[in-house]
Amino acid sequence: MSKYRDLLIGAAILSALAAPAMAEKLGIGRPALPEEIAAWDVNVMPDGEGLPQGAMSVEDGEQVFVDNCAACHGDFAEGLDNWPPLAGGRGTLTDTRPVKTVGSYWPYLSTVWDYVHRSMPYGNAQSLTPDEVYGITAYILYSEGLVDYDFVLSKENFTEVRLPNEDGFYVDDRVEAEFPTFQREACMAGCKDAVEITRKASDLAVTPTNDAGKPEGTIPDFTTAAAGGAEAEPAVATEDDSAAATPASTGPDPELIAAGEQAFRQCQTCHDVGDGARNKTGPHLNELFGRLAGSLDGFRYSRQFVAAGEEGLVWTEETLHDFLMQPRDYIKGTRMSFRGFRDDADIAAVTAYLQTYTE
Repeated sequence: MSKYRDLLIGAAILSALAAPAMAEKLGIGRPALPEEIAAWDVNVMPDGEGLPQGAMSVEDGEQVFVDNCAACHGDFAEGLDNWPPLAGGRGTLTDTRPVKTVGSYWPYLSTVWDYVHRSMPYGNAQSLTPDEVYGITAYILYSEGLVDYDFVLSKENFTEVRLPNEDGFYVDDRVEAEFPTFQREACMAGCKDAVEITRKASDLAVTPTNDAGKPEGTIPDFTTAAAGGAEAEPAVATEDDSAAATPASTGPDPELIAAGEQAFRQCQTCHDVGDGARNKTGPHLNELFGRLAGSLDGFRYSRQFVAAGEEGLVWTEETLHDFLMQPRDYIKGTRMSFRGFRDDADIAAVTAYLQTYTE
């Protein structure tokens, strides 16, 4: 105890001696210079404030993206392994697992430029020049289908580009609009004369029930059988009944096509289908079946795809299945970074979906 007391006394003496000095300025340091403040002030605002001079085309930005970003985000910004996609995902924000990308979620292009400039590439942040950041941003816009391949992004036209989800955000005004309404003193005693149950979930019809009128998941009633009650005779199907129960074939299975549309979301970052479909990072897939590989006019294929077509590869259900299982093994050297579907059911569904766009 005496040692502890001595330490306390010593600390008190030191504190008393230091008090006058701490009350005055220590004379350490100097005011920051304007150029030092500017080095930290790198914010880029939605109205373009803070953007440096610079420009780069989608075509040149693609090479910068491949060199600095593709290792994590894929050649086409579709994401790789556990790294997130930067493009695609539009229409998924209401899904159970939404895909939040530049096109589906981000409100302003300035956020893209600012984030790339500050934090990318991973492990070597702030190594990119302003021109390179413009090029990467332009390539992401192209991957989203928002600009054409010959587009050049610069400080001058930056604010002309609007992202699809800009109107999906609003100012959080809950402090002013809601908090005063819902905040009040909590009642801690004598708040209600008596507590009683006025309604049950079953009264409100919010509990799913089975055919017997009981809540779903409850144990079936075996009391009748246990008591020796008569069981219902099984119905015997007649030929007429069988014919009526078997609907006539009406074409492709709608459920399979719907599943294919869902699975195709992994492809729509690069490929387009339907009315007005155009070539994006990959060719459009209208009229795919029966088409010679690498032969669609107006799209610049890799030499590997062109060679496959010259060797006679035609897209059929079988060849598409084999390709979608392992694209990089099926056509060696393809630029397509998608690693393939793991499930045959997904391939069958995508095939059925694409057949709806082939006459």
